Amino acid sequence: MSTSVPPATVTPLPPLAAQAERLIELGVHELAGITAEELRAFAAGADDAHGGALLAVHPERAPASALAPLLRREGRPGFVVVDMPDVDDFAPSGGIELPDTPLYLVTGPDRGDHMANWSPEEALPALTEQGRSPMLLTEGIHWVLQQPEVLERNNCFMTIGSRLRKANGTLDARTPAIWISNGTGRDGRERRDAPKVGWCWWGNRHTWLGFGSTTGREG
Repeated sequence: MSTSVPPATVTPLPPLAAQAERLIELGVHELAGITAEELRAFAAGADDAHGGALLAVHPERAPASALAPLLRREGRPGFVVVDMPDVDDFAPSGGIELPDTPLYLVTGPDRGDHMANWSPEEALPALTEQGRSPMLLTEGIHWVLQQPEVLERNNCFMTIGSRLRKANGTLDARTPAIWISNGTGRDGRERRDAPKVGWCWWGNRHTWLGFGSTTGREG
């Protein structure tokens, strides 16, 4: 598949100081075991020359299961699908190394709309060729926390930087994604339009899912 299409443009993120206040408002600093002052100090001291960087908490400090319920869309809280009880076991894979700090920056986040209807198996080498890194699930959740409009019907995204390694050393075929519930099946009607953390198969394509990616991560 061609990789010549440039990444889709998304509205710039708020300044890092505003992102810090948003996380404090949601109580993410408490989940992570850090103080509001530490969070503000990191944002103030971070190099804002990146312009549009995403402030993220290390997944070991604030796992996906704790972050997902903080998402909101049309007044409905986010949730993790019932058949993904091991969501927090999905860890950085494919050589992704996170800064050894509670807080870090995700630079150049992109939703990957131009890869809609690609499978994760097809998208990963293409992202690598473009010099981009697939987004982690927790990074994707942080992005939607800061910019809820990033998640829209027919334009949601996968976060294939997070994979589950099974006991035998092979990777689980599930790949995490963030999209919007239709309120069907086990989701329940009351969850229609809610932000949803779920999974797709490694080899499957979905016309409404792009691939979240980043240019890098810095502590």
